[in-house]
Amino acid sequence: MSLDALPIPAIDDPRTLFEMFCRSCKIHHDQCAYIYRAGAQEIEVSYHKLFEDVLLLAGAFSKKGVAKGDRVMLLADNRYSWIVTDLAIMSLGAIGVPRGSDTPAQELLFIMENSKCTHLVVETEALFEQHRPNQKKMGGLKNIFIMTGPAIHSMFGKTYSYQDLLKDRTYSDRDVERFLERGREIMPDDLLTVMYTSGTTGMPKGVMLTHSNIMHNVRCIPGIIALTPEDRWLSVLPTWHIFERTAEYVALAGGCCLVYSSVKTFAQDLVEYRPTVVATVPRIWESLHNRVLTALRKKGALASSIFNFLVQVSVKFRRSRRILNDQLPQFHHPALLSRLMRKTGAGIKCLFLGPFYLLAQRKLKLVQERFGGRLRLAVSGGGSLADFLEDWIDAVGIRIVNAYGMTECSPAIAGRGLDCKTYGTLGRAVVHTDLRVVAEDGTECAAGEEGLIEVRGPQVAIGYHNNEVETNRAFTADGYLRTGDLGRMTINDELVITGRAKDIIVLASGENVDPTRIESTITMFPFIEDAVLVGQDRKGLAALLVPNHEEFKGWAEKTFSNLRKETEELLSDNRILEQIRKEINLHLKPKRGFKAHERLMGITFLEKGLKSGEELTNTLKKKRHIIERNYRQRINQLFQ
Repeated sequence: MSLDALPIPAIDDPRTLFEMFCRSCKIHHDQCAYIYRAGAQEIEVSYHKLFEDVLLLAGAFSKKGVAKGDRVMLLADNRYSWIVTDLAIMSLGAIGVPRGSDTPAQELLFIMENSKCTHLVVETEALFEQHRPNQKKMGGLKNIFIMTGPAIHSMFGKTYSYQDLLKDRTYSDRDVERFLERGREIMPDDLLTVMYTSGTTGMPKGVMLTHSNIMHNVRCIPGIIALTPEDRWLSVLPTWHIFERTAEYVALAGGCCLVYSSVKTFAQDLVEYRPTVVATVPRIWESLHNRVLTALRKKGALASSIFNFLVQVSVKFRRSRRILNDQLPQFHHPALLSRLMRKTGAGIKCLFLGPFYLLAQRKLKLVQERFGGRLRLAVSGGGSLADFLEDWIDAVGIRIVNAYGMTECSPAIAGRGLDCKTYGTLGRAVVHTDLRVVAEDGTECAAGEEGLIEVRGPQVAIGYHNNEVETNRAFTADGYLRTGDLGRMTINDELVITGRAKDIIVLASGENVDPTRIESTITMFPFIEDAVLVGQDRKGLAALLVPNHEEFKGWAEKTFSNLRKETEELLSDNRILEQIRKEINLHLKPKRGFKAHERLMGITFLEKGLKSGEELTNTLKKKRHIIERNYRQRINQLFQ
């Protein structure tokens, strides 16, 4: 049956995700919506087929009692079935509660209880078996649905595979009408999803996002990146992460084709599928950067040296050209003479480096081919790109759209889109968004002054589910969300992030880590008085440790024989440090509720304790941005 023959609305200005979905399927019905692999087979899905898949699954869910307002736990990773399930839940007016397959059992139970989930969708039968022992603890659970695997439903049972649900894939005009009728009942202010993000108490907080919140991003992001239906996205991030989830909604709204990839095949898929847009996190760019350099080293020292020279030429030329064009951050109005001298110096550099830069551009096009050759921009979020990495990507000719956001903002707050020429910033706030930087006393900072970033706008969440205390703590009296990040504004209202005032650590992979629980586990060791977890925008975690000297010496003497060093020397002994790191990691296992990325890559002992008033507040809370600033060199050594 053709979608043209069905009464599907193509609303010009969709207000809900359902209206957007219907509009996109109506307009782009013959175009390819998704490409994914099932084993060795590659499968293409049109917008017509996507509509049918969502229609059928929504109907099956409805028959099993999933209704408007129900909370549905979605425990799965990237796959086409994820987006179909998400859209089917949404189309019923139900509320999706997504989480990755690596979610520890204790955390899953907490989320399901906190969000009052009455239905559970799991990715595989193996994942279902993993959580089966806790099934009785999931009070109020009506149904369990398994995406993959054979038919498993038995009489009086409440567990169904999608094979059970979708045995009959036929539908009538009346089925479509019921689907649309349910969708029309969805209002912009209806709750769309509860997304759990790491909190300061060890258990995650449920961010409540409405259709209106997400649709703000869906409407504003295409203009920032000049999106068209001809664009092809390559998806590699976890779909349950707000950054990737919204990116997929944006691609869907724009009539684009999205290809599901994986971390293992991402580099290969860039070449094979030749995307025009990718949404990534810094860790992926680190990996691609290392791949290129490793390949060059294999070609010999000369090839590697020439490449590095051309990159440095490109970096210096582009920086000088930006000085000439006023395309670098400005935090104050420079004196005329100072500005003239700076531009004169930049002009001389451009004249000198010009011929080398033209050569560099020709040679560096080979690197662009490793990214498919059609990549017109890459959106980077989920953490800040290291300066050297951003310079490298820019030098080889790839346009990075540095994005700043958080789950509580659906996620977009600001982004250096194609309309922003100021390099080294996050651009201005996205449309209809108020952004300010304030001092600790709440007064607004002048341009160039560092302060706390606060945001207000239609994309900001309505609060944390069943957590009034955290909701009240997160918002100011005049309705601004406290992001917990530090930054400063340029004289042109562009944002520059300078650090993090709040505790949550975001790894280069985009994973959020609550340091307090890990630090508490570390300080269970009697010879460790205090611990500070580090790893913001890094590929893993490490820890700064404050020793209890007496206890440490006793432990070392019991653990190692023939020690002849003084305590101070033992604290930096690599053999001892490695043993301590291994013992700590034994306590940071999934069985204890920790995830794989929460293990430590390195540790170092500090010579003295943390200073009260400088590195600790009066109530002995850690000022993490101060500690990281004071020990920056030591932290860098931990990740080398």
